[in-house]
Amino acid sequence: MYAVVVNPISGKGKGALLGTAVVGRLQTLDVDYVLVSATNAVSLIQNLQTLIDTTNIDGIIAVGGDGLVHLVLQVAAPHKIPFSVVPAGTGNDFARSLNTEDLTVEEVLALSLETQARPIDLGLVDSEYFGAVLSTGFDSVVNERANILKWPKGPARYNAAIILELPKFSPISYDITADGKTFTTEAMLIAIGNGASYGGGMKVCPDADLHDGLFDVMILRPVSKVEFLRIFPTVYSGSHVEHRQVEIFRAKSVAINSTATAYADGERVGQLPVKAECISNAALAWSL
Repeated sequence: MYAVVVNPISGKGKGALLGTAVVGRLQTLDVDYVLVSATNAVSLIQNLQTLIDTTNIDGIIAVGGDGLVHLVLQVAAPHKIPFSVVPAGTGNDFARSLNTEDLTVEEVLALSLETQARPIDLGLVDSEYFGAVLSTGFDSVVNERANILKWPKGPARYNAAIILELPKFSPISYDITADGKTFTTEAMLIAIGNGASYGGGMKVCPDADLHDGLFDVMILRPVSKVEFLRIFPTVYSGSHVEHRQVEIFRAKSVAINSTATAYADGERVGQLPVKAECISNAALAWSL
């Protein structure tokens, strides 16, 4: 029995379209499934948890974006139930980390039904799992602004928030403890990567690996606004790590304290301080 968890509104309705395709394919293959849905995140987790408590679930197929996968992780990981992702969001960064972002519905289902799931690492922050990236700094400021903008809609809202926030943004002072070593630094952005990318393909931690038991931590130290705009496009190729103001290191445990906020997998974690731990082999996922 498989749980099919669908976010119908992800990707401007792509979730509903691909969710229908998943269900149709499972019916064709005569595979037992239960469709899980809800009107909000809390109810979805509760519904999935109830299903797992009362039914023998062989795997979870998540149809949606990073927000949905983030919710599924909270239930799948503790029960060690394997999951796969049919990417249907605007970012799909966790599917990108699993190397399944370009797979069709048929290919994801073949992977889920015919192969063995692999152990993957997850981040754990304030008792909540994250799969891709925990970040704080300018991107969190932009997220905070974007979340309250009523116009424009979609990705343009994030770009509008950048335009509004960059002129007044200043580097933030952080106290960081990584694997017992403590230091203070000013930074434009700090990213703690379990996966390599966030924000729809921005390879902020390009060499992050879901199987090495460590985070890749990226710190962008202070640069001018003009230099920031020059660096920004290079994050899509990962070449920003060559900039003199970018530092990358690996750590299993990272604690950050500041006046800033943090986001993980695009979801608001809240006000710092936070402590993140890389949990080796925390979940099982069908991946390439």
